[in-house]
Amino acid sequence: MNQTALITVSTPNTIPEAVKRALQVLAGGGLVAFPTDTVYGLGALAFDAQGVDQLFMAKERQAEKAIAVLLANPADLKQVTLDMPDSARILAERFWPGPLTLVVSRHPNLPKNISPWPTIGVRMPDHPVALALLQASGPLAVTSANLSGQPSATNAQEVLRQLGVRVDLIIDGGETIGGVPSTVVDCTGPSLKILRTGPLSQSDLEQALLA
Repeated sequence: MNQTALITVSTPNTIPEAVKRALQVLAGGGLVAFPTDTVYGLGALAFDAQGVDQLFMAKERQAEKAIAVLLANPADLKQVTLDMPDSARILAERFWPGPLTLVVSRHPNLPKNISPWPTIGVRMPDHPVALALLQASGPLAVTSANLSGQPSATNAQEVLRQLGVRVDLIIDGGETIGGVPSTVVDCTGPSLKILRTGPLSQSDLEQALLA
């Protein structure tokens, strides 16, 4: 693509047109940047191996780092994992939609390049644009919309500055409210293990499990 397309979402009524254009880009193997409740994400169709490759190249991300999957609904989990531990299920019920990424076993139907491990991070974001897109597209492979090692982007202008024409479409939904990447917690072991600190603390998670 010669230049990055930008579409602004200023009211709820403008979301459907943004989603329509995003679906066209995704279906063609392109990349779409969009706002979430934490930071801007950069997404491709989760089951499109070539699209996932494009994510790594756009970010200059190391291949040994996994790409998370965003969902519109907990019911979509069956598409990306065959084993949802009780701890992950409880945390999803308590904190989704929200800034919590759960690491669970990876469904064998997901492309191999999405993660070098037998696990995958999954999240349901709390943002109307992200949820509308995910409801229409199905699971998306999503990483933060910035160059690896650079600050996360909290607005469309920062996405464009860092990634430029590497992104096919940017949905400008204004400044993100959270501004901090999600908490990532590994739910595959006998006890929870936080892999990335974020808005939710170890205490928040443990209290939810005890409730």
